[in-house]
Amino acid sequence: MAAISMFPLQAHSSIELPSLLPTPPMGFNNWSRFMCDLNETLFTETADAMVSNGLLSAGYNRINIDDCWMAYSRSPDGSLQWNTTKFPHGIPWLAEYVKTRGFHLGIYEDSGNMTCGGYPGSYEHEETDAQTFASWGIDYLKLDGCNVYATDDRTLEEEYKHRYGHWHSILANMTHPLIFSESAPAYFAGTPNNTNWYTVMDWVPIYGELARHSTDILVYSGAGSAWDSIMVNYNYNTLLARYQQPGYFNDPDFLIPDHPGLTGDEKRSHFALWASFSAPLIISAYIPALSTEEIVYLSNRALIAVDQDALAQQATLASRDETLDVLTRSLANGDRLLTVLNRGNTSVKAEIPVSWLGLGIDENTDGCVYSAQDLWDGSFREISGRVEVELDTHATAVFRISLPEGCRTVVPTGIVFNTASGNCLTAGENSTVAFETCQGQGSQIWQVEASGTISPLSRAGMCLTAGGESVSLQGCASGSKDQGWTYAVSGNLKNEATGGCLTEGVLQMKTCLDERNEQVFGLPSGVDVS
Repeated sequence: MAAISMFPLQAHSSIELPSLLPTPPMGFNNWSRFMCDLNETLFTETADAMVSNGLLSAGYNRINIDDCWMAYSRSPDGSLQWNTTKFPHGIPWLAEYVKTRGFHLGIYEDSGNMTCGGYPGSYEHEETDAQTFASWGIDYLKLDGCNVYATDDRTLEEEYKHRYGHWHSILANMTHPLIFSESAPAYFAGTPNNTNWYTVMDWVPIYGELARHSTDILVYSGAGSAWDSIMVNYNYNTLLARYQQPGYFNDPDFLIPDHPGLTGDEKRSHFALWASFSAPLIISAYIPALSTEEIVYLSNRALIAVDQDALAQQATLASRDETLDVLTRSLANGDRLLTVLNRGNTSVKAEIPVSWLGLGIDENTDGCVYSAQDLWDGSFREISGRVEVELDTHATAVFRISLPEGCRTVVPTGIVFNTASGNCLTAGENSTVAFETCQGQGSQIWQVEASGTISPLSRAGMCLTAGGESVSLQGCASGSKDQGWTYAVSGNLKNEATGGCLTEGVLQMKTCLDERNEQVFGLPSGVDVS
C-alpha cells in the first residue's frame, strides 16, 4: 500500500504543513465542568493553580474559554464584545495575564448566527471576528456548529463545509493563523447512516488542526454515567484512526478528572486511552481543587510523551472481545505501544490474547530480547511470548515495548472491522471469510503488508483474494492483483484487480459507493492511506 498524500496542498492545511500544531494541544477548558458559569476569576485561578501544581510544567499550556463569554449584542462597528460583568478587565487583559504565566489563550465561537448558548455567532462576521481575536492575543479558536441550516443551494453537509472552508481561507491569510478546532463532525455523528459523518470527516483535516467528532462528554451536572459517556467517545475515536497525521488530531473531547461519577481506575483509563490515541488532553475540571492523586496521573510524563509523540500515530485495535480491548501503535523512536482496557464489570487476570506477531512485532528474529516499561509505575521487565495483565474493572494497562536495533520489523497488525456494525473480518475453515462478532481470536487478527496483501495470523501463507464478486482466502502469490488492496481515507478497501470495494453483508465485492456503512472499515495503525 504505497503512501499517497490524503489531501492536496493547502496554505493552512495542517497535515501538509503541520508546524502550526505538530502535537495535540494540552490545557484547560471550562465547558464540561462549569458550562456557562464562567468568569475572569475562574481563568486566573486556573492558570495560577496549573503553575503551582505542576500541570503547566507537564505540558498543559493552553487556557481555553468556551461559550457564554460574550455580550448579547455586537458593538456598533460589528465586532464582538465580552461580557463586562464576567470579564471586568477584558479578554485582552486576560490573554496577557495567562501569557505572563506561560500559557496561550483560546476562545470559542460558532459558525451559525448564534452560539449554542444564544450569543452572537460568527456567520457573516468571520473576517471581523478573526481580526478581533488576533488583536486580543488569542491563538486558538474552537468553532462550534449550532444554528447552521441547509439552504436552497447547499445540503446541510455542504453548508458546513462552506462555512468552515471560509474560516479556513481567512486563517490561511493571517500572518499568524489561529489553531483551528472544528466541531462540524459532531453534528453528523450518531445517525443510522454514517455517510454524511464520514463525508465531513474527509474535509476537516484540510481545514484545521483538530476536530471534535462526536457527542459532548458528560458535563459535571449532567444525568447519566460518566464512564459510559467516556466509552461512547472512545468508541467513536476507534473508527477514525485513518484521518490522523502530524498536524491534525481526532478530538474525543475533554478529560473530566474531578467528575464525581468516576472511580479512580476510570479516571486513569480515560487519561491513558486519550494519550494512547495522541488525542488532545484538555482538562475540564476545577483545577485548584484537584487531588494529589489526580495531579499525579495527569502529570504522568511517560504517558504524556506517548500523547505528544512526533509520529502522532493513533492506537488501533489489535484485538477485541467481550471484555478486553488491546490497542497498539508505533512510536517515533521505533518503540511499540501496548494498551489494554478492561471494559468489563469484573476484574480480569489473563494473558493478552495476542502473540508478539499479533502486536505487529516479528517474533522470529534471532537474538531479539524485548523489554516493556509499565507506564503507570515506570518498572521494566524483559518479556517473551505473551504479556500477562491483571486489571480491575474499567482499568487500563499501558506498556512501552522497546525494540532493539535490528529487531524493529513491524507489520501493521490487528483487527479489520466494519465501523458501522463493529463486526470483525474472520478467517474461516478452508478458504472462507466472513464478518462475525469480535471474539479476540487469531482468525480475526490480520497483517497488512506494504505490498497491499492482507493475511490472517491463523492461516499462514493465505491472503485475502477477490474473484469477481466473491472474496476468499487463497495461497499468497507475489504480485497478484486480486490479492492487492488499497485503503482509502474514505475507509474503503479497494481491490486492484476488480476495482470493487469489500462489502459487509453476504461478504463480497461491490461497486465503491460514497462511504456507505457496509464499505467503511477500520484497519491497524501504520497502514498507508491513499
